[in-house]
Amino acid sequence: MSKKDINKVKHIDLDSIENPKFLAALSYEELDVLASDIRGKILEVTSNLGGHLSSNLGVVELTIALHRVFDLSKDKLIFDVGHQCYTHKILTGRKLNNLRQQDGVSGFQKIDESPYDVYEAGHSSTSISAANGFAIARDLNKEKYNVIALIGDGAINSGLALEGLNNIAHSDHKVIIVLNDNGMSISKPVGGLSKFFANISTSKGYNRMKHGYQRLFSKTKFGRWILHISSKFKNCVKRTLTQGNLFTSLGFAYIGPVDGNNIKKVEKALLRAKNTKKSVIIHVNTFKGKGYKYAEDDEAGYWHGVSPFDVETGEPKNKHEGMVSWSHVYSDITALELEEHKNAILISPATIKGAGLDCLDKKFDNRIIDVGIAEEHAATLASGLSISGKHPIISVYSTFLQRAYDEVSHDLARMNLNATFLVDRAGLVGADGETHQGIYDEGYLSSIPGTVITMASNIDEAKLLYDESFNNHGPFFIRLPRTLVCKQDGFNKIEHEFGKWMKVKEDSKDVAIISCGPLMRELENALNNEGIKCTLINALYINPIDKSMLDELLEAKKIVIYDPYSTRKGLVDSVMAYLLEKNFKGSISAYFVPNEFVKQGTIAQQLERYNIRVIDVISELKK
Repeated sequence: MSKKDINKVKHIDLDSIENPKFLAALSYEELDVLASDIRGKILEVTSNLGGHLSSNLGVVELTIALHRVFDLSKDKLIFDVGHQCYTHKILTGRKLNNLRQQDGVSGFQKIDESPYDVYEAGHSSTSISAANGFAIARDLNKEKYNVIALIGDGAINSGLALEGLNNIAHSDHKVIIVLNDNGMSISKPVGGLSKFFANISTSKGYNRMKHGYQRLFSKTKFGRWILHISSKFKNCVKRTLTQGNLFTSLGFAYIGPVDGNNIKKVEKALLRAKNTKKSVIIHVNTFKGKGYKYAEDDEAGYWHGVSPFDVETGEPKNKHEGMVSWSHVYSDITALELEEHKNAILISPATIKGAGLDCLDKKFDNRIIDVGIAEEHAATLASGLSISGKHPIISVYSTFLQRAYDEVSHDLARMNLNATFLVDRAGLVGADGETHQGIYDEGYLSSIPGTVITMASNIDEAKLLYDESFNNHGPFFIRLPRTLVCKQDGFNKIEHEFGKWMKVKEDSKDVAIISCGPLMRELENALNNEGIKCTLINALYINPIDKSMLDELLEAKKIVIYDPYSTRKGLVDSVMAYLLEKNFKGSISAYFVPNEFVKQGTIAQQLERYNIRVIDVISELKK
């Protein structure tokens, strides 16, 4: 619809919506206006608060159609990952004005938020297996409802999703799987399955041409007749070409490809699926970023997850002059390491852009492997490379590394194979909430024999640790937080022995503080500003701990352990256990993140919530 046509249709106050029942009474013209208004709301909210933009802009019509065809107060809709559920939240009576804020609406499906949210996940590729569980339980209970899994083309490539597909295909428990194919996951998807989808769907360029063709011919009655005839012919050819594919070979009914940004066409496909007796795949093509030019033109994934930005210019609102993210610090060092070590190969499970590594693509193209959303494969791939004389560098978010625990233990550490892991988003991460906190890796990696776990407190230490990871220490993990650091030109070379901690400050032996990461430097400044005398230790190596340094501290009257980047299951427990073993006679206090799922908010709010700020340590020392 043109802007002029939209203005003729009555608009619905999005903040007044209580549930999706009102959709049934709307005409398709009114639904198109609603879709446009929802896009405007999503753009407004994410430009102010940040969030997942492109994925939500792409599924507006698809989500409206799902709510029109199914009664989702009874039927079960499972969003894969869930970051694309903003339209769903609006239609089910939730306001996005406090999206991803402390005590606000979650950026993902949340069971305790609404009866319309029946599942929740922040990691990809879980929806099909979960839907299988829902369907089995439904049939065992002799209940009647539909189970729908909405999964993207990037997520269905994952081993977990394929395992779920395989199980459903050979059971009598019907599941409706909506495959949202937008030619993108975060950035462009990779692998054989993505080529398969490209072959049975259409390219972004084709979509632009198609939309132009439709606009041109829809202006006259004769033109609309031409459109109708050509569309029927195209669909006939498409059905012939896509009659046999992976899904039908597995035993699924297959519907599609369908224009996922056309409510009427999606409804027709959903109704067919609803009436199908066996499990069915509905393959829909959507346009990721639809309605916002910067997001539509984005092929690198920049507009997938955004910080607050200016809608007109696309520029970020909160510019931090003189600051840079830790991800970009390590991206710069990665370029130096790839230059120096010709046997180094960078592996990423679909987080090249998020980790700031996209700038390396052209220079080191044949030594950068994006395996897609496949963390387990990334780790075992690294083992094959390592045993063959290559040095793999695996860049992965802490929260996603959890999925590769077995592979790290069995396929890397057990054989003492060399690999560098850049564990991004380590520690508290803020607004993404429970599913994305990077606070558990210290604990689970420490449980694996032969692992080295480290965390730099400044840029020079980051280079030191990265260099050291190439010196045959087995799996070497470098943790980096989701915060900013002051820019600096180049790196100051540090000579430091492997595995040893650093004494940063030593003006009293009565009180010793053991800390790590950038907040250790903030603590150092606060101690100096307050004139507090102590010994401050930089626990550069979190695992194994520096026992010789701890032996030097045994005569202290008080030891404070400050690790705001982890639960107690890492550095804190390791130090406490050693001090207990050595019969330490002084007092011990520790600051760490509780072993729980940390709710959304800013990182500052989360630190305050658990009383693990630098100021909390200072307050104790001043008593």
